[in-house]
Amino acid sequence: MPDWLRLALGTLTVFRVPAPRVVNSHVAARAMLAAPFVGVVVAIPAALIVWIIPTFSGLSATSSSVAIAALAAVLALTAIAALTRGLHLDGLADTADGLGSGRNGADALAVMSKSDIGPFGVVTLVLALLIDVTSLTVCITAGRGVLALVVAVVLSRAGLSLACRRGVPAARSTGLGATVAESVTPAAAVAVVAVVIILSVAAAYAAGGNGLAIACLLAGLGGLLGGLLLLRRCRSRFGGVTGDVLGAIVETIMCLALVIFAVAA
Repeated sequence: MPDWLRLALGTLTVFRVPAPRVVNSHVAARAMLAAPFVGVVVAIPAALIVWIIPTFSGLSATSSSVAIAALAAVLALTAIAALTRGLHLDGLADTADGLGSGRNGADALAVMSKSDIGPFGVVTLVLALLIDVTSLTVCITAGRGVLALVVAVVLSRAGLSLACRRGVPAARSTGLGATVAESVTPAAAVAVVAVVIILSVAAAYAAGGNGLAIACLLAGLGGLLGGLLLLRRCRSRFGGVTGDVLGAIVETIMCLALVIFAVAA
């Protein structure tokens, strides 16, 4: 197994793989460019849950069926959290604490490095999960839950390619952020994001025609825009990216993509 795949799987999933023999900028770049494709591995089990539970329960537009859709949404999101060790959710909470502290630079990073989760992190985590569950439930009841979930998960990992592009420094000299920061060329990052969006829109068109394809495009662009805005804010406050910031960007893109899928399709 090549080192870049070991780094990508070992960092972005719960799967046990041998540690990379060498970790340099080349290995880090390929790992982050592979992130959306590793996301497929995470998305498939969750998508099966979204498909199996409503299908075998005879989902229809009734109150009990909405409850079944909500159950499927909760279980699917739980599967994603389990398959990623909750790493991105932890990053979202820590980043919220850092931003909410009102501090900048090293002082904000010190807040983020604490082992406990502060009030800003708790509130952000609860609200994000509620939005995820509600949005995915709407998508499931509308018959587009599998597509929405897979696109949101894969697209959110594509955001890592953009966040690790050259010109976006690491906020710390150690840690995951320092390992992958500025490793990806802007051209390669844009190319990976473009491929993900094109494939997602094509799948949406095949599944539901123009309307669903447009909703998918809006979800992709809107999710990525939200992730880039968060990245800009974190660069301003922390001086660059950290592993926590990268996790927060993943969760932000996924959340926004699900919301747009729920209201636009």
